[in-house]
Amino acid sequence: MPEFDEVKVKKQAIPQFPKKRVFTALIIILVLIFFVTGLYTIDPEEVGVIQRFGKYTSTTTPGLHFKIPFGVDNLTKVKVTNVYKEEFGFRTVQPGIKSRYSNRDFSSESLMLTGDLNIADLEWIVQYRVKDPVKYLFNVRNMEKTIRDGSEATIREIVGDRSVDEVIVLSRKEINDLAQIKLQSLLDGYETGVEIVTINLQNVNPPDKVKPAFDNVNSSKQEKERIVNEAWEQYNKVIPEARGKAKQTIQEAEGYAVNRVNRAQGEADRFNQIYQEYKLSKSVTRKRLYIETMEEIIPTIDKLFIVDDKLEGLLPLLNLTGEVSK
Repeated sequence: MPEFDEVKVKKQAIPQFPKKRVFTALIIILVLIFFVTGLYTIDPEEVGVIQRFGKYTSTTTPGLHFKIPFGVDNLTKVKVTNVYKEEFGFRTVQPGIKSRYSNRDFSSESLMLTGDLNIADLEWIVQYRVKDPVKYLFNVRNMEKTIRDGSEATIREIVGDRSVDEVIVLSRKEINDLAQIKLQSLLDGYETGVEIVTINLQNVNPPDKVKPAFDNVNSSKQEKERIVNEAWEQYNKVIPEARGKAKQTIQEAEGYAVNRVNRAQGEADRFNQIYQEYKLSKSVTRKRLYIETMEEIIPTIDKLFIVDDKLEGLLPLLNLTGEVSK
């Protein structure tokens, strides 16, 4: 057994730290932990939501901030500028220039009954962002499922009010806009704090089993439209030309009628003037008319025979040349 003095010497060899230094070091460590765990940074695309003992207290903007550590204040960062996307009827496995898509069957969410009792296969995208981070965090338990269920219900309601032709071809832009308005109204009613940026129908097709028949119908409709367009083109080419010719003929006829009336009026006026002169001097007027008439007739005669009206027993000459005398 070691002696008592030896044990006492060994006990005195253990270094003893001053209590004051230990207390100071402990305080320094606690202060460092306090500031390290209390300071936090919010990025430009985020806001910070502070909860004190689980109750919401404040929302902090981008920058450096301080919160009470040791679990008193809890921080949740929410990205308010990011645009999130939900896909329906398909899933993108690898996005990019050459995107790859999942081979799974999503017909349970893509097949829909149209208003004319046909079936359409729809693929669409919903893009949204957070506009109120407090409502986004605390009002709805599962935001993603809420958006997906609301979007599917909205699209099915709109598609059920339209024919398959309207859904596939005619009214896609109208369906996009109406679906965005209805879904936004639904989410606002739930106070989700989400803003719908856009809803876009990607592919809208008939089911694979009826696609050949649908393609035949579409090709027939396109052929019908082509024939109708060609008929309208021919109509627009022929009808204006016929109308122009008819208008030209009418104008020519009206011009001819005016010309004939004017000429007849002029001849009647000339006759009246000659008649007035004739009444004043009958013999002179008669001779003048005779001379004027001869001036018009004589230049057109090939052979001219002047016979005295008092001559008797004139023998007509036989025409042996075959020419007809005038």
